[in-house]
This record gives sequence, C-alpha cells and structure tokens, in this order.
Amino acid sequence: MTRLALALTAAGILVALVVPTALGKGASEATITGPGLGDGLSLAGEGQVGGDRTMRIAEAAGFFPAVYGQTPNPMLGARPQGDLGPRYTIVYVLPGPSGGADRLRQELYPYAEPCAVTHMAKGQRYYGMQRTVGGWFLGCRTLEDLLVRAGLPATPPAGGSGDFPWTIACAVTAFLVVLSAGIVLGVRRSRPGPVVA
Repeated sequence: MTRLALALTAAGILVALVVPTALGKGASEATITGPGLGDGLSLAGEGQVGGDRTMRIAEAAGFFPAVYGQTPNPMLGARPQGDLGPRYTIVYVLPGPSGGADRLRQELYPYAEPCAVTHMAKGQRYYGMQRTVGGWFLGCRTLEDLLVRAGLPATPPAGGSGDFPWTIACAVTAFLVVLSAGIVLGVRRSRPGPVVA
C-alpha cells in the first residue's frame, strides 16, 4: 500500500510540474483558414499585442480540454447531428521543449446551429511525446462572436460548406455525361452511310 501511495504522489508531482509548464507557454501564434478568408487570418501569440484574444478564442473553442483533458470532461460523445455549415481550421503553434514548435489543428464550425462547434483529432503530438485527447466541443455563441471580431464573416459565405461539395460533383458529372453523349453522336454522324449501287 505504501508503494502505491508513493507512486501516486510521484505521478501527481510530475503532472503538477509538466502540465503547467506546457499550459504556461501558450500558443506562440495561430492561423485561421477557410471560406471567405483568402490567405487566412493570423492571430498574435501569448505575450504579443492581441495575444489575449487568441487565448480567449482557444478557451471558447475547447482547446484546453481537447489537448490536455479535463475533469469533468466537457467534450461531446460524438459529432453533433445535422449540417454544421462551413468548416474552418485553426492551427496553433506551440513552443516545444527543445526550442522547436508543434502545430495542433482544430476544425471550427462557427455557424453551426444552435451553437458553434469545434473538433480536434485525437493523438496529435505536442511537447515531446504528449498526445491530444481530441473530440467534439460545443463552443456556442461566445466562440462565434470572438471569431467574427477576429475577422471571420458575420454570416456564412455563400457556397461554403464543411462537407464534400456534392452539388459541384453532380454538376461535373452531368457535364461529362452530356459531353460523352455529344462525342458519341458526333462519331455516328461522321461515319459514311451505306454505298448504294
């Protein structure tokens, strides 16, 4: 029993030392890309002018529980139902333990109804051998408002969608069918008819 208590205490001390160090560094920068943003939006990192806005976006997007885990766990059990609207991506650049940098990707669905939603893939590596917890998170209107203030359009861009563009695929398929039919008809008409003696 004493060994178990010592092991748990040592693990607790290790977590108390390592996790705050990782959290304390924060993102050195972040970039949001997606419909209507052109080359994307660059967000200042921790300690820079505007870096506090990036931290608020990260908090509202569920970055911390998605990366480090949290109790109680605020992450959703599965993807929310329905159309989530246009998908954006935010890439956070985190300082690594050896002077390098780690990039963590999070998908943003700011116009989802009734609330903005985010998703982070499980297992992204950061700070050496640490891995993201991942999952879906309900960001609600706070996240949408913060993203709009950062430069996202106030309303969803026309034609933007987080899902595969089936309308474009259907239009291309229809065009190819008509083109093929035209080629076949053209070949048939260009063949010489039977010779009449």
